[in-house]
Amino acid sequence: MPIQHPNLQLTRMTDAVPAWSGEIAPHDLRTICQQVREGGGRLVALWGSDARQQGNGFMLHVTLMTGNGLVCLNIKLSEEQPVYPDISRIFPAANRMQRAAYDMLGIYAQEGHDHRKWLRHGAWRSGSFPLRKDFDAAASNTTEQDAYPFVQVEGQGVHEIPVGPVHAGIIEPGHFRFSIIGERVLRLEERLGYVHKGIEKRFESMSLQQGAKLAGRVSGDSTVAYAWAYAMAAESIANVTPTKRALWLRALLLERERVANHLGDLGYLGNDVALAFGFAQFWILKEQVLRNNATLFGHRYLMDKIVPGGVNVNINSEGKRIIEAECDMLQREVTLLRSIYDEHAGVQDRFMTTGTVTPKLADQLGLCGMAGRASAQAWDARVQFACAPYDKLDVRMAAYPNGDVAARAIVRFEELFESLRLQREILANLIYEDEAPTTLDKLPANGFGIGMVEGWRGEVMVAIHTDAEGNLTRVHPHDPSWQNWPLLEHAIIDNIVPDFPLINKSFNLSYSGQDL
Repeated sequence: MPIQHPNLQLTRMTDAVPAWSGEIAPHDLRTICQQVREGGGRLVALWGSDARQQGNGFMLHVTLMTGNGLVCLNIKLSEEQPVYPDISRIFPAANRMQRAAYDMLGIYAQEGHDHRKWLRHGAWRSGSFPLRKDFDAAASNTTEQDAYPFVQVEGQGVHEIPVGPVHAGIIEPGHFRFSIIGERVLRLEERLGYVHKGIEKRFESMSLQQGAKLAGRVSGDSTVAYAWAYAMAAESIANVTPTKRALWLRALLLERERVANHLGDLGYLGNDVALAFGFAQFWILKEQVLRNNATLFGHRYLMDKIVPGGVNVNINSEGKRIIEAECDMLQREVTLLRSIYDEHAGVQDRFMTTGTVTPKLADQLGLCGMAGRASAQAWDARVQFACAPYDKLDVRMAAYPNGDVAARAIVRFEELFESLRLQREILANLIYEDEAPTTLDKLPANGFGIGMVEGWRGEVMVAIHTDAEGNLTRVHPHDPSWQNWPLLEHAIIDNIVPDFPLINKSFNLSYSGQDL
């Protein structure tokens, strides 16, 4: 068992990734979280649900990662006073999750040090909560002014620079408020939530298949990871295992998504240090990958190709030849481009020691995924909790201790090369003969399932709850950006303002993935 506690009885949820679930009383939450933290574990996600129709009041759900797998703690809260113990002093990443849980559901973290609203940007009136089943959207309209209490830094020579929320480009909106002396950054405070789309509320009225399409659009650059995590959660509830061919194809699509994103980001990193050549060359390569996706799978970004129960794409011997030729081309071209980045004095001067997150800070604040591995946080779900077919692939994890822009670029290069190797191995193992597909149209009643996939940015988790008729009653998609956005506030400290775009891009976090 991953956790030993006298008041916790765990039930195994799924074999796809090792995951357990158990119900505890609110007063046991901190004790268990502290036990996990002291054992080297961390927080994955925190969300709430409205279970009043089942006579259970409100529920708090906290998913933790231990060395043995995932543990989801389910805490029943009072309908009249839905409060629970604050855990942000144990897991600082919980702060924004707790604030969002209050904005959406009205469940409150007692003794929390920060209760400012997170998602409610004047979109609905205070005291109304969209994820409650009795929420009345028409009655929640408001004209309240949105006065967010930013933290003020005072002192001689201190100035503020507000950036956003509207940016000079097509990127999503986010507000960044810098406190500076000269060009040196003393403090950065983020405010996100400007692309809140009501995704979690929309899931409540959708069928399983409609939900799959929405899951793939939570964050468009991670559509494969979200679609797979959603399908995994549904399959765990229904006790369904996809065919071997479907699982190999899912892994192929996921690695192609990883390659495309790393190529794009390496180009952007070159652009942010005035190496336009790097930007152009990497984006030429990314464009070729996207065009091959469209040719082979019918969509440049691979949307709607993973479905609950399996996949709806196939590949033949000619498709295999195209991908193998692409891998050979990328191996050759990226190797050359990496040597240019490594030997370019201007690039290295801007990359090295810029935006540093030390391993100690990364561990304290829960930095995860690609950025975490660049700060010595050796977690990769494809390695520690390898679901099929990754349990047969022996993924080589890239991890470095420096924690600066240079380290994050190195991790991208090495993960890109590893994804090329994995694609070749997947193609060698792929079953081309037709197998009877697994169909999954409806889920069992009162089910709860979790899926987790290592996307290119980090681990993507999706939790699905069903009601007494087997309909989706609550779906919570969780992006690693929840954990990583706060680290950007620390990475910029003592750097200069012009380095912010470079540091920001070296993380490349999702606005949409955490705004929901």
